This record gives sequence, C-alpha cells and structure tokens, in this order.
Amino acid sequence: MDWNLILACAHHLAVFTLVAVFAAEFALLRPGLSGERLGQLAKLDAVYGVIAVVVIAVGVVRVWFGGIDPMYYLTNHAFWGKMAAFLIMGLLTIQPTIAIRRWVKAGGGAADYVVPANEIGTSRRFIHMQAGVLLLIPLFAAAMARGYGS
Repeated sequence: MDWNLILACAHHLAVFTLVAVFAAEFALLRPGLSGERLGQLAKLDAVYGVIAVVVIAVGVVRVWFGGIDPMYYLTNHAFWGKMAAFLIMGLLTIQPTIAIRRWVKAGGGAADYVVPANEIGTSRRFIHMQAGVLLLIPLFAAAMARGYGS
C-alpha cells in the first residue's frame, strides 16, 4: 500500500475542503447578515476549525510517515514559509470567530437580529487578509515540491 499517495491525497482533499469552507464563509459574511444566515455562518466557522485541525494532523502524519525523509521538510525554507502562512491564517481567524460567536449570542436565535454593519466590515477585513495569505500557501507548496528552499 502506498502510504505516501494516500496521505498526499488525504492532505490535498482536506486543504481543498478548507478552502471551500473558507469561500463559503467569505460569501456569507456580508452586510445584512441575520437570522438563519448567521446560524449557517456559525456552523461553517466551526467546520472551518475542525477541517483546519484535520489539515494539520494529516500534514504532520505526512511529514513523519509519508515516505520522504522528514529532514527534507524540516530543513526546507519553503516548507517553513508554508507553515508560517498557515499559522498567520489561523491567527487571522480568531477575530471573525469571536465576532461570530458574539453575534450568535447577541441574536439569541431571533430571526430579526441583524449584525451591525461596522462589525461585519471589521471581520471582512480579517477575511480579506486571510485570503491574501492563503494565496501564498500553494506557491510555497509548489516551490517545495520542486526542490526549492532546501
């Protein structure tokens, strides 16, 4: 059984799922957010966190058991650039996640609760920054896959 292939496929599927959930959050987080859409956003945000953990877990397993010497990754600057970008993305998710939880609590399930537009704007700025950092991850991955950074 080719564990390297299985882990690579699992990692890529997890990353693509993460990007899809991120895109859905990006689309939902806009002025006029209220009621059912707010609940959907809160669920998506929770899924986003779970998928991020899956990406990390599969990535760690891939580094240590994927069939490539772990030192290739651990000494590769492109790998560490990719890890730094992922960490920055994670840090940038904190503000929107806290805001979403606060909005859900403030709304108390009321269909007529509308999130204040200025708060949406603040969280969207964090989402836009995440999108910018996200663009770096496949660039670092492509460089690493071609032997750059070591």
